[in-house]
Amino acid sequence: MNYFTKAKPYNSLNEYYKTKYDHKVSKIALNANFSCPNKDGKKGYGGCIFCLSGSESSIINRLDDLEKQFNDSVEIINNKWPDSLYIPYLQANSNTYDSLDNLKLIYEKCISLSDKVVGLDISTRADCLDEEKVKYLTELNKRVNVTVELGLETTNEATSKYLNRCQTNDEIIKAVNLLRKYNIEVVLHIINGLPGEDINDMLNNIKFINKLDVQGIKIHTLLILKNTKLAKIYEEGNFHILSMDEYVDIVCQQIALLKDNIIIHRLCSDATKDVLITPIWSRNKKGVMNEIDKRLRTLGWYQGMNYTK
Repeated sequence: MNYFTKAKPYNSLNEYYKTKYDHKVSKIALNANFSCPNKDGKKGYGGCIFCLSGSESSIINRLDDLEKQFNDSVEIINNKWPDSLYIPYLQANSNTYDSLDNLKLIYEKCISLSDKVVGLDISTRADCLDEEKVKYLTELNKRVNVTVELGLETTNEATSKYLNRCQTNDEIIKAVNLLRKYNIEVVLHIINGLPGEDINDMLNNIKFINKLDVQGIKIHTLLILKNTKLAKIYEEGNFHILSMDEYVDIVCQQIALLKDNIIIHRLCSDATKDVLITPIWSRNKKGVMNEIDKRLRTLGWYQGMNYTK
């Protein structure tokens, strides 16, 4: 089944949720103060060079407890969508990187925050999963819809090493297979515009994803954020930053190549002006998304039109 519309010739998350829940659904980003094996020395030190603080939104106060974070966001959402259902989204850092006992406490807290919670999204690394944890997620999945999001970012392992990802493609494949063994939905993240990469690298990411049993994808713009290692490299002028037009063109090609049963959860990234260095055009997130939709309609392209097994 696909969820295409005339305006969006691809599987948008909004249409997917509308069909699945017959309701508006809002994701609420939460920070449970997890760490990352790429920061504490288990896999590496310093984290990925593009990472500011574990991919968390600057609006999330890591000092607030989960209930306050959730309620603060709900108050804002209710002004626009008073009847919305909610999916808590554990976003910052690696949200399976702890003992199972501690994970249970946090996950159970998240799904009990409101009787309007219908799911739980967990962002993590491929190397922070094991069978015991995934078996527990299966039990949780019987009560709310559980989705695990994994940062692939790139399939070019030379780029991955440059980024200090401390992760291999084989680890991604292993994690996806483990999650699908227990019927957990999987979303993979990729980044367009990484240093040294070209259109072939970015399309290869899609070809890699097409071969896996993946239910969703998030496509990100490379953002240069203040106080990151990548910001220092950018200031030295060592790599090209995609223009908005280049980015839109790449995303349209990726959508055309992507299998038509994969849900697109995100088409671009954004960051607040206090941390964003470049690209400035990424701050107009709605404008970028509208331009992608317009370009697809103009070309007569749709998701999966160029997919081949």
